[in-house]
Amino acid sequence: MQCTPYREAVSARLDGESPGLPAGELDAHLDACPACAAWARQAELVTRRARLAPAPAVPDLTATVLAALPRELPGTAAAARARLATAALRLALLAAGVAQAALAWPSLVAGTGAMSAPVHMAHESGVWNLGTAAAFLAVAAAPRLAAGALPFLGTVAVLLAVLTVADLRAGHVAADRAAAHLLLLAGVALVATVAWRGRQRRSALPAVRRERVPA
Repeated sequence: MQCTPYREAVSARLDGESPGLPAGELDAHLDACPACAAWARQAELVTRRARLAPAPAVPDLTATVLAALPRELPGTAAAARARLATAALRLALLAAGVAQAALAWPSLVAGTGAMSAPVHMAHESGVWNLGTAAAFLAVAAAPRLAAGALPFLGTVAVLLAVLTVADLRAGHVAADRAAAHLLLLAGVALVATVAWRGRQRRSALPAVRRERVPA
């Protein structure tokens, strides 16, 4: 009996290829031929040893790789500082809004009698102060509103500053009354800062997106 075709079939089957012979015929030959059966066992052993050969030794680079890693992810510290600055600005605006509302309240409740000109002017002043306080509080609650509130608040602040300086020079206003306007100026400066930071953040978004898009 020619054993060569059967041994080639055994070798092909060990390699995961088609043996070229029916499986039943090949198994029957191995059962009937001790030499081919021994050859098949030896071939299987050799194949197994070749496939399960130990991997070559490589140096352990774990410590080197860990040492080369940054202490923190890129941008984490900058993002944390940005969040802290935003929180501080919002708290400052909250305080400015509450203080501005407190300044407005006496003017609103003053003069319960007839609406004479001075009383009405006091009411108008209280309404304006309360409006600016509401704007400060709105920006503190939603910083995205800063850019929209800035034109109105900026106009009021600039005109008020110019007129207050002129009235101080002419002696039309007391220094303590003029100093109360510093709160409004500080609040407007905070709103302008929030608006500027929001614009910087929006302008940085396209660059970040371009870096994340694969070329």
